[in-house]
Formats: sequence, structure tokens, C-alpha cells
Amino acid sequence: MPSARDHTERVYKIAHQSSLAASSPVAASWRRCMTLHGLAPEEARLPWRLSESELLGARERSGVLIAEAAGELDRLFAIVGKAGCCLLLTDEKGVALERRGAGGDDADFRGVGLWSGTIWSEASVGTNGIGTAIADERAVVIQRDQHFLSRNIGLSCATAPIRDEVGRLAAAIDISTCRDDASEAIVSILSQAVRDAAARIEANLFRRAFAGARIVLVPVDRAGPALLAVDRDDLVLGATRAARLCLGLDDKRIAAGVPASDLLQEDSPREGAELPDAERAALRRVLSRTNGNVSMAADLLGISRATLYRKMKRLSLN
Repeated sequence: MPSARDHTERVYKIAHQSSLAASSPVAASWRRCMTLHGLAPEEARLPWRLSESELLGARERSGVLIAEAAGELDRLFAIVGKAGCCLLLTDEKGVALERRGAGGDDADFRGVGLWSGTIWSEASVGTNGIGTAIADERAVVIQRDQHFLSRNIGLSCATAPIRDEVGRLAAAIDISTCRDDASEAIVSILSQAVRDAAARIEANLFRRAFAGARIVLVPVDRAGPALLAVDRDDLVLGATRAARLCLGLDDKRIAAGVPASDLLQEDSPREGAELPDAERAALRRVLSRTNGNVSMAADLLGISRATLYRKMKRLSLN
């Protein structure tokens, strides 16, 4: 690990080269920190911290996020907590809302500001996992001397953004460690774990937002959960960001009404057969609920048994 002075000189050298900023996300972040946020790598600064009342307000505004993320934070910490890792869940501004950490590591993490109520935006502490993931809206790994501030070069961070039910950036989840033996391979494993946790939290938020809808998994190979919320008439009510990117969806198209079967390119019904097919499906569902009892099915449908028999014969239902 380079000395603080060597790191400071390197940051200044690289951040002033616009060509490097164009090709390297870390260099681009360093340049933002200097030109946009007015930071200097040699500053001995801790992250900004909210007051107790401000933190309470931030937690109240993010109550749904905290509720849906709690289980994933607990599961993830059970895996990585004994390895000297700290977990943070932040809002879209980088405010640490929830934290998981082992008591034996608290002094180290509190010393660098990895604590509830701190703000890990780039404007607050320069290039770091949380702030850069939020700024770039993508999962990132910021390892040791990739941090902007020289005082943070002992940290390794893996962070993934979390999006809400309409695909907007809503939060971030981060694993950080101060261990000197955190190799690139280990941090890569932590990065995959945090991305998986973020995807599950995102799916939890989506299912909660569309609790009364049918949730359909879109079969795509894309980061993040690709989910559709579909109503009883097969019209799409909502879509996660991954599903929107894959299927070319936006708020306007969803509001206009689009059948899920069209988006998923399922077999189109024969000309003139859509209504009979829908009626057949409805009758099959009711008959399934009554275990094939025609009299009970007719009562549920509010029609006579003779009428139901005629419909079943017309639709070739035995």
C-alpha cells in the first residue's frame, strides 16, 4: 500500500489528465471530486454526519426500504461478519440508514466513519464505494488506493445500487473491510454477494409495490431482477429497470396498457379465437377450484348447470 503522500501525488497527477478520466471510472471520479466538489486528497476529513433528528427523519422516509432490506442485511452479515466486514444500507444520497458490524470491529469502522448517520457521497468523502456507485448508478469495487482521500486507502469497498419499483435509484448496499489481507479475489467475491443481495432487495420492493398483481419473471441475462407486474387481464402494471431495458418499456408505454403476452412474444391466438380461449381458461380455473364438480362450478359462476355443460361442450372441455 502506498504512503499517504505518494497517494496524494498520484491522485493529483491522474485527476488532471482528462484523457484518463474518459477511460477510467476511478480517474473520472477523482476528477469529479476535485473539479465538481472542490476536495483535496490530503484532507483529513470524515464523512458528513446527520444529527439524531435528521437521521430519524431519513429513516422514516426510507421505512419501506429498511423493512424490505432487513432480512437480506442479516443474512449477508451472517456470512461475512466474522471476516471483519461491515455492512451499510444507504438511501439515494448516501446516508447510512442501517449498519451491521461485529462489536470487535466497531472501533475501526467508527474511526473511518462507517457508522449510521454518516453520508458517504462523493461530495462528502470523495471516491468511495457508496458515493461512486450512486454517482455512476452501477455496482462498483473501490479498493484501497482507488479511494480519493489518502486517509481512506486502508479500506476496500464493494457496493451495489438498489432501484425502486419504477427503476429509479433508491438506495445502495455496501460491504467494507479494513483488513490488509483483503485480496482482489476476496473483494470480487464480496462484490458478487452484495450485488445478489441488492437484486433480492430490489425484487422485494417491487413485489411490495405491486402486492395485488401477478409477478412474472422475464427470462433475460441482465444485472438486476427482470420482473413484470401483470393484472388479471394480462396488462402490465409495472416493470423493474432490467425488464424495462430488455423489453423497451417506459412509464408512458406502461400507462397506455400493453399485454404481457405481447411483450414476451408468447404464441398469439388464432384469428377470432382470443375470446373463446379466454372463456376456456376462466372455466378451467373454476372447475379446478371445485375439483371438477360441475354443480359447484356453476354456482360459483352464477349460471345454471345446463348452461355450464353447453359451454363446456362448445369449448371442448371434458
